Amino acid sequence: MSNFSQIIQQYKTDTESVYNTWFVDNDQRLKAFRTIRRGILQVIDDIKNKTFPNDFKGSSLEFVLSCIAEQKQIFVGVSHPFYWKPKLRIPDIYENQNNKIAFGQFLENCINAKTEEQVIKEIVKLDELKIKGLGPAVASILYFLHPTWFPPFNTAILNGFNFLFKDKKKLGSWTEYLKIRETILETNSKHKAELSNDLGAIAGLCFEIGTQKMLIGNDEYLSEDERTKFEKNILKRQKEIQEEKLAENLHNEMQYHLLKIGVSLGYDVTPASNDKSKAFNGQSFSFISISKFPELPTDKDTQNTIKLIDVLWFQKGTNKIIGAFEVEKSTSIYSGILRISDLYFSISNGEEVFYIIIPDSREKDVIQQLNRPVIKNSKINIKYILFSELRSQCDAICKFGSDYSIMEKIAKSI
Repeated sequence: MSNFSQIIQQYKTDTESVYNTWFVDNDQRLKAFRTIRRGILQVIDDIKNKTFPNDFKGSSLEFVLSCIAEQKQIFVGVSHPFYWKPKLRIPDIYENQNNKIAFGQFLENCINAKTEEQVIKEIVKLDELKIKGLGPAVASILYFLHPTWFPPFNTAILNGFNFLFKDKKKLGSWTEYLKIRETILETNSKHKAELSNDLGAIAGLCFEIGTQKMLIGNDEYLSEDERTKFEKNILKRQKEIQEEKLAENLHNEMQYHLLKIGVSLGYDVTPASNDKSKAFNGQSFSFISISKFPELPTDKDTQNTIKLIDVLWFQKGTNKIIGAFEVEKSTSIYSGILRISDLYFSISNGEEVFYIIIPDSREKDVIQQLNRPVIKNSKINIKYILFSELRSQCDAICKFGSDYSIMEKIAKSI
């Protein structure tokens, strides 16, 4: 495609494209990879232990797909192919135990794969089983396991691919997906310097074209209806980005209050490792927090997960964690609980306090998540604090608090 470099530049210079709002400079995207991987390990364990339910709702798979769906507009609707449709008996991985086991083994072999050829063999094996309703929608899960090997896949990405490459590939076929993948890999290899090793970049380009949020060249070929649809899509995208910016600012505000309180109580504090460059109300997080994250008595992967907790309080001058706080404005509350659980099960001495900070409107959500059997049956004690309480009581806590126990005044438990 002779003008592909020009198309890439158009995509990258559009400040509202998914390249700029999702792919680059996005902390939540980076956090999602680790959280989704942990979630998939839970799905595998549930299938092995025969605790995976006969429905999508309430399953560990629902959590994984919810985390993926939160990754901006590119993954909206990713859960739909996995909803249990009783009349059609699809996807047939809930009631059919053999299919359920095959799906669990597929996920386990893919997550442990060292080469892309191993994953392709697993795809072929899964495809040969002809499990009803289980098609290449699974590729969006594979992307979060191996982002440099497998592109995500949905209707919008397919439509954009077909338009870009003048093709007529169809949904629902693993064979078609693997052919699409080959074309995407080949094209990405030629333009890697302009895109990325991570196939999310080129998939995002297909998505923008497939949803008619990006036009290639001029728009003279559009009909009146198509032009109207394009303009509506642009307005919708602008509204979504504005809402995301407001939500991000709110998230920063809550982190700032927690950092400020921690310092006033005499603790060393730090935001998530990829949030240190942030600021609120002119106050840079890096000026409030400790310069170096203390070495924890755990393996590197677990420490990296703990470092992604939104705010941590340490006993002054030590690596002893006093408090852990996850701010969940719009993302999955359970993903924050997972990060706190990592801390609890790896290095907890039982003295720490754990809190989920949520908008007032999400109180029902957090109660539902904290009532999950895996949380209720453990000894971990996670409480929650509402945004409005943290905001209104921050200065009073800083003034009158002497240690972490002051947080109990505004905390709630189930």
